Amino acid sequence: MRFLLRLPLLVVLFGVAALAMAPVGFYAHALDQHHLGAIFLGCSGLFLILTAILGLATADRAEQSRPRSVLLTMLGAMTLVPAVMAVPFVLALPDTGIFNAWWEMISCLTTTGATLYSAELLPAPLHLWRATAGWLGGLFILVAAVSLLAPLRVGGFEILATPYGRNENFERLPPSARAAAVPTHLSAPAFQTEMLDPMHRTLRAFRQVFPVFAGLTLAMWVILLLLGEDGLVALTRAMGTLSTSGVSPVNGSAVQNSGAPGEIVIFLFLIPALSRRFWPGGAALRTSDSWRSDPELTIAAGMVLLVSAMLFLRHFLGAIGVSPDGARGLVGTLDSAVSAAWGGLFNGLSYLTTTGWNSTEWQGARNWSGLSSPGLMLAGLAIMGGGVATTAGGVKLLRVYALARHSQRELEKIVHPNSVAGGGIMARRLRHEGAYLAFIFFMLFASSIAVVVMLISLQGIEFDSATILSISALTNTGPLAGAIPMVPTFQGSAGMAGAPWAGWAGLPWLTKAILAGAMILGRLETLALLALVSPDYWRR
Repeated sequence: MRFLLRLPLLVVLFGVAALAMAPVGFYAHALDQHHLGAIFLGCSGLFLILTAILGLATADRAEQSRPRSVLLTMLGAMTLVPAVMAVPFVLALPDTGIFNAWWEMISCLTTTGATLYSAELLPAPLHLWRATAGWLGGLFILVAAVSLLAPLRVGGFEILATPYGRNENFERLPPSARAAAVPTHLSAPAFQTEMLDPMHRTLRAFRQVFPVFAGLTLAMWVILLLLGEDGLVALTRAMGTLSTSGVSPVNGSAVQNSGAPGEIVIFLFLIPALSRRFWPGGAALRTSDSWRSDPELTIAAGMVLLVSAMLFLRHFLGAIGVSPDGARGLVGTLDSAVSAAWGGLFNGLSYLTTTGWNSTEWQGARNWSGLSSPGLMLAGLAIMGGGVATTAGGVKLLRVYALARHSQRELEKIVHPNSVAGGGIMARRLRHEGAYLAFIFFMLFASSIAVVVMLISLQGIEFDSATILSISALTNTGPLAGAIPMVPTFQGSAGMAGAPWAGWAGLPWLTKAILAGAMILGRLETLALLALVSPDYWRR
């Protein structure tokens, strides 16, 4: 363990990716797909050896100033680690090419969930490998948010960070006249090294997050199995739900055999993607003592209910008034309305958390709505995104809440110019510095969408399709491209298993490269990547 702490974080991530290949290889052998099993087990052993060699070569450099390279490490994790994970994929599908396999792994690791391949044409071990990559990507984001991004005050932590280094809290008097003893370990050089070293912080956060993350995944897998889902489908659903990757081995709705109970289980397990409150760490993001008054949960509930109501209320009221069969027709109308309402609720939460799974009742909700493009509502939810420091993408709910509170305060000042707003330290910070930073991020996010749309449109892609693909990539919501109709492109190919009609595989390679960069940008966020080009970051 001490040797691992001396290694660069990126080398450790290479080793984790190599170890993750072994279970997939054993699963392939269990299915009598020995060729795939040999590929994954062979790649696992090869990359473990290469990781060990690389670790021995870089262990002596572990004491260098690594905190300054945190953002570069995260960028490398989203670009180099997928290249390692793509090797067994391209060996299993030789006609797909290394670029398409790398793109697929970036999509999974960034929890985007967009795919170049048809679900029916991929073997089960490759589906498990895609789900594993998405699950590891979600775990990495949960760990890196509190261990790497929080000390740098990016990734959403800048909203509630104390500005200008000032202390806004009043220190209370000690309970007695005797001064509290200062622990000797706080002044120890080793302790200071552990507090500052990214690898130590990452390991501490991993020890806290992994048991909860893995335990919830296991619990959801078992529940879906008990409800009648197939083993692989249940496992990938559990992995895709907790990581919000949306990776699926089948086409269609979120459940196959479990019906409404299965969707309820998925709905409940999607809630942790709305707030960091449900995960260890991230105490700096808590703006309330109770989850009932949590601003992220409050605004999430309001938006999901609003979208669901807009999808079916208008048609529901009209259907009651023109029901031709009296009471019997009214009962049927109510039953259809309840189904449509559930479809709207499920899809609303699914796309708000940037997971992107559709309910079995989603088509009914679309029919009830009477709207020509209800998928645009889902795109708006995906842009809003889930909780800060969670696996969800998008702008994030806390930033939206900060802007809303600032707008509310400005309206109050118009009516009562001399009023003094209360609410405490957190409320003041959200309304002022937090809203300012949230507005900057929102403008950067909107500019990113505009730039990506422009770059994709220059490749001959329809403007509507370019907009949908850009929003899907930047919000890390790959299935969004299937929720809104778009014109397929057949300028590229991903091999015999590719699905160009699905909207991704048929894109030219340059467009795919732009979208891959957009996925990484959406996962790491614009502010974090802009810090890489800041002169202060590189100044010694």
